[in-house]
Amino acid sequence: MQTITKVHKVAAFTAGEQGGNPAGVMIRAALPEEPAMQRIAAEMGYSETVFAAPHEDGWRVRYFSPDGEVPFCGHATIALGAVLAQQNGDGIFPLTTNHARVTVEGRAHANGAHAALQSPATSSAPATPTLVREALALFGYTLADLDDRIPPAVANGGAQHLILALQSRDKLRAMRYELNAGRELMRRYGFATISLIYAETPQRFHARNPFASGGVYEDPATGAAAAALAGYLRDLDWPHGGAIDIIQGEDMGAPCHLQVQIPSERGSSIRVAGSARWLGE
Repeated sequence: MQTITKVHKVAAFTAGEQGGNPAGVMIRAALPEEPAMQRIAAEMGYSETVFAAPHEDGWRVRYFSPDGEVPFCGHATIALGAVLAQQNGDGIFPLTTNHARVTVEGRAHANGAHAALQSPATSSAPATPTLVREALALFGYTLADLDDRIPPAVANGGAQHLILALQSRDKLRAMRYELNAGRELMRRYGFATISLIYAETPQRFHARNPFASGGVYEDPATGAAAAALAGYLRDLDWPHGGAIDIIQGEDMGAPCHLQVQIPSERGSSIRVAGSARWLGE
């Protein structure tokens, strides 16, 4: 397996040739020391940078935002799959995170790649009334703004997320909050992001993901949150039909498309796929 020392810049979950969520990808013979990884992630300024090194039959990976380490990051995993396919040929690559064994499949082409991750196991539980009140206050929403078909929940697909389903696209478009207040709330509850969603149809969702816990106002595409949402919809017996599409980043001017496959077994891994394009070195 080849290794590289530079940081690749890859936009993951692109919508055609546009948009995507930028991630840094560094592959080394051995992972840098933790302070160095944190420094590089801060210098990159992307919502996440992934670091990978050969390990057993695959790769040891760690993910860092500008403000700290995160347990799992979907878009950076897609970006890593694109680089691994470019460097080593198309294939399925086993990944060992801090907490789980997952895989990413990468298939490279001239202008980028297509990649698909298999998330860690999923879980979900109802959000407490106190948490819901605090989160609604953060964004200036009310209970009347929520879609009661998808009750507020705390869901995990490799990282913890609060899911709030809104009853209109306009409410989602109007999302605003104060970064420091969002950081305090998300870190107090252990959330990677808060996932704000609108169900246009049972299989087509619009999403926005504030990522204040990582020092980022909003993520254009969030694969870990997509896995968590899909697991929750499965637990909820939502009529997903085995797959959903998530449109994200439009309100930021960075359109993204996440393709999500949902097997029937509760708690099982979710497949999250999308396209990636190179941003230069």
